[in-house]
Amino acid sequence: MPPDTSGQQPERSHRLDQLRVLGADHDDTLTTRNHIAAGTGETGEGERAIELFQQLLRDQLRVLGPDHPAALTSRNNIAGLTGSTGHPHAALELLHQLRPDRVRVLGPDHLDTRDTRHLNDLIRRNPR
Repeated sequence: MPPDTSGQQPERSHRLDQLRVLGADHDDTLTTRNHIAAGTGETGEGERAIELFQQLLRDQLRVLGPDHPAALTSRNNIAGLTGSTGHPHAALELLHQLRPDRVRVLGPDHLDTRDTRHLNDLIRRNPR
């Protein structure tokens, strides 16, 4: 059975309104794209969610810079989805690249840094 996408139409309409009114690079538009990518992953469409997060990350890097917490979070989300779609080794490599950036930008005890370490540990213990 295909995933239920009936709830995606209002999000798509909202995103189109944001693009028209605020522009593609506005923080609210980027945040909406993050929610759409996350929701796509939650419906079981992991590969599509990875694509959406990668597109979002490219724009975040351009608009916000590589050290912005939102860009770091997108990288973490890509790694998590990469692991959950059956690519644990690639996910661990992405996390290995992300962890020092999160420590440098946010500090070793920040919750997001700890989430990255936790995700790394989960994937190591439960490779698919």
